[in-house]
Amino acid sequence: MSITPERKSELIKEYAVKDADTGSPEVQVAILTERIVNLTEHFKAHGKDNHSRRGLLKMVSQRRRLLDYVRRKDERRYKSLIERLGLRR
Repeated sequence: MSITPERKSELIKEYAVKDADTGSPEVQVAILTERIVNLTEHFKAHGKDNHSRRGLLKMVSQRRRLLDYVRRKDERRYKSLIERLGLRR
């Protein structure tokens, strides 16, 4: 369900805005997206796991707030980010 440290560091390198960047909204959204995708796969096998579903909904909500923040600050960064992540909007 969770992502490996290697995969997390790959995401940080790929979406970092500058060197040693781990907290930018782009990185946070990329990590949340990876976790959401993993949980979605989990629910295909475990449909009645409502405790994890609550966590999934919280992650989706957090990602939505971060994306709204990026959109308010810089529309081009937002469009680039959702395109790179393959999100619908």
